[in-house]
Amino acid sequence: MAALSEERIADLVQPYIGTHSTPVGLYTQLSAYLDLLLKWNARTNLTAIREPEEMLRRHFGESLFAGLHLGGILPGGSSLLDFGSGAGFPGLPIQLLRPDFRITLAESQGKKASFLREVVRTLGLATEVWPGRVEAMPQTSGLPRQFDAVTMRAVDNMEAAIPEARRHVAPGGWLVILTTEPEGSSNNIRLPGEGLGWLTLQQKQ
Repeated sequence: MAALSEERIADLVQPYIGTHSTPVGLYTQLSAYLDLLLKWNARTNLTAIREPEEMLRRHFGESLFAGLHLGGILPGGSSLLDFGSGAGFPGLPIQLLRPDFRITLAESQGKKASFLREVVRTLGLATEVWPGRVEAMPQTSGLPRQFDAVTMRAVDNMEAAIPEARRHVAPGGWLVILTTEPEGSSNNIRLPGEGLGWLTLQQKQ
C-alpha cells in the first residue's frame, strides 16, 4: 500500500506548482518514487527527513518549484545536469514534470547511485545516471561536457562545487541552486511553504 494517496500528494505539492498543468500520471509516479525512497531510506541514509509528508514538501515540492521555473526559461528538449543528485533532488522530480528534458543525475556515492538507477528503472525513465564525480565526466575535444542547465541542492562543500558546476553550464545556460541563503545579486526567489530556502538562478554569459 502506498505511503500517501495520490490525492494527498497533490495537496502537498500544490503550493509549489499552483495551477500549472502537469503531465498525466505525475502523482502516480511521485507516489512510486516516494515509496522507493522510504523503503531504501530505512536501510540506507538517503535523507535525514523520515516523515513522508515532510519529504513531499521539502524534497519533492521544492524540486517541482525549480522545475516550473526552468520550464519557463528553457526550451523543450533542453539538457540538464543534476550535480550531486543524492536521492534525486531536484533532478528526478524535474524529469517527471518535464519528460522532454534530457536529464543526467551525477552521484558519486555508490548506494545513492544504485537508488537512482532503481527509480529510473521502476518509473521507466530515460534519465541518465552518472555514477561518479562530475569532474570525471568524459570531455569533448578537451572541454567539459556542458548542459543547458546545472542544478545543485544540498551538495557537500557547496562553495567549492559551484565553480565546477559553472564549467558544465553551456553559454547562455543556467546554474540553478536550491539554497538556504540567497546568492548575491543573482535572481533569487523565495521557496513556497514553511522552509527558509531560496531558488537562485544564474545565467552564464
